Amino acid sequence: MRKAVCVPVYFGAAVERERREFDEQLARLKEMYSDVAEFTAPVRVGDEIPPADAVVFPQLIGAAFSEREALKKYDLPFVVLTSRFGTVEMWDWEIVSFLRGEGLSVFSPYDVELARVIFRSIATRASLRGAKFVMFQDSPGEGMQASIFKRFYWWEKECTERMEREFGMKLIYRSWKEAGESARAVSDERAREICKDWNVCMENLPEADYLRSVKLYIAIKEALDEIGDVAGVGANCLNESFNSDTTPCLAWNMLFERDGVIWACEGDTLTLLSTYILYNSLQSPMMMTNIYPFLVGMAALAHEKIDKFPDIEDPANHALGVHCGYFGFAPRSFCTRWTLRPKALEIVGEHATVVDCELPEGLATLAKIYADFKKLSIIDAEIEGYVQYPGSDCRNGALIRWNDGERIMEELCSHHAILITGNQKVRLLQVARVFGWEAITM
Repeated sequence: MRKAVCVPVYFGAAVERERREFDEQLARLKEMYSDVAEFTAPVRVGDEIPPADAVVFPQLIGAAFSEREALKKYDLPFVVLTSRFGTVEMWDWEIVSFLRGEGLSVFSPYDVELARVIFRSIATRASLRGAKFVMFQDSPGEGMQASIFKRFYWWEKECTERMEREFGMKLIYRSWKEAGESARAVSDERAREICKDWNVCMENLPEADYLRSVKLYIAIKEALDEIGDVAGVGANCLNESFNSDTTPCLAWNMLFERDGVIWACEGDTLTLLSTYILYNSLQSPMMMTNIYPFLVGMAALAHEKIDKFPDIEDPANHALGVHCGYFGFAPRSFCTRWTLRPKALEIVGEHATVVDCELPEGLATLAKIYADFKKLSIIDAEIEGYVQYPGSDCRNGALIRWNDGERIMEELCSHHAILITGNQKVRLLQVARVFGWEAITM
């Protein structure tokens, strides 16, 4: 993961004692944040700075009030880390408030983890410039369940162009059909050799179907290696399921475990971008799932082929999290339970596989970038448990509680939501500020 390149700045008005304290504080910061930030040589406020992602104040003094015009010329985010504990000093709140009032983007983290999130967010934003994301698809929307899939913005040319323009990233498209053909050409012997140390937990899965998943991983990995330095990958795996003998769930897990490549399901480039930004900023377990609020009623129940939602108090503030027959895909390292099973959905081929996994129960946060790329949805939530409907398209789904179901129904930006372990609201607000997004909190 790229580190944030930071320029420490000092004020020329500082006396010898203050400059000595500056040097001591900078040494602390270099040690404390060595894994998320690189610090250049210090620069005097007003002098030219080298190429960087952010400016850091290891020290603030009263000269900041009169030097505001010089600071404005840097046009970078400022991070205030003035206490010996690597956080903001209480005495600096007035200067922080003043500089913000002057239009500067100033971050004043009050704990170390918050500072690390800010640095990682700044680095993530910088890493998007020139980053390569690969999507395997051929004729999106034209295949299975076309009446549903043709509604999604992420397949519009406008969406791709806006993403590339807004973030400097590059979306590279490859044929899902060719990936499937390449997978079929891989021998069983080679597949067994590749996966011999994977130690995958499976239930009721024939070896031939498991090997099909391994072969698809091999085909996708070879395509990504040919492109080089791929940050994220996805495939139109449901809508164009006929182009592959299986599904890429196992491939996404192994690519993340082995190469740190971010994944996305169903060709959803908006989810791919959201997951890349949020995971690299927070470094917390997360996954995408479909959200089925109880308030939706039969429209949700019929799609999942279940008769009713669980009988609970306060149904208006509950939802099911279900994707591809189970909770959805997440890497093994994020989960309390992770099993590869035979497919559940009719939409995919008879030899397809699916991941049945669970994140820890307890506090969680739902988040997603809106389609206008100007807002971030943040929903406080809780995973209360898991519910099973045998024989349905919800064989193991998450029971999710949130605080204001009626408002959420008005504000939800997609049926795809990213569910993050823990209460991440405060950290996500910092991410939103780094990217210049309005935070829609619920």
